[in-house]
Amino acid sequence: MALLETRVIPEWVDYNGHLNDAEYARVFSLGVEALMDTIGLDAAGRDRHGYTLYTLETHLCYRREAHEGQSLAVEVTVLDRDAKRLHVFFAMRDAEGTLLATSEQMLMGIDSDAGRPAPFPETVAAAVEALPAAGDDWPELAGRRIGLPAKR
Repeated sequence: MALLETRVIPEWVDYNGHLNDAEYARVFSLGVEALMDTIGLDAAGRDRHGYTLYTLETHLCYRREAHEGQSLAVEVTVLDRDAKRLHVFFAMRDAEGTLLATSEQMLMGIDSDAGRPAPFPETVAAAVEALPAAGDDWPELAGRRIGLPAKR
């Protein structure tokens, strides 16, 4: 199930004729906003709960080029969570289901008034529980670290 469906707009295309690297991050950021809407942290929910999410870390992997006008869909899988954090894996796919990019992220729940980490409100925690979860079957591209291959 896609959290977000969009298209590559002309302003996102770079001098190479495809989606600029920074715009992949923009699409995943829009995916975080769609996730927030899904779990009850849309604008009204953020006001009602005095609560939001911050992104603590992200690891973006580019797999294929996307071009102007191309359809994009962003899906999410929960890799892990606790009372106030979400470790999520986003996959960006085209209309044929081809994987274009991934973004692994650590998100932190924040009490907006205090500006400090805080446990998810009860209704938000219940909505998080209903999200697709990886369990022991993590996506192959999750948990990667950046670095050069070891020389032997």
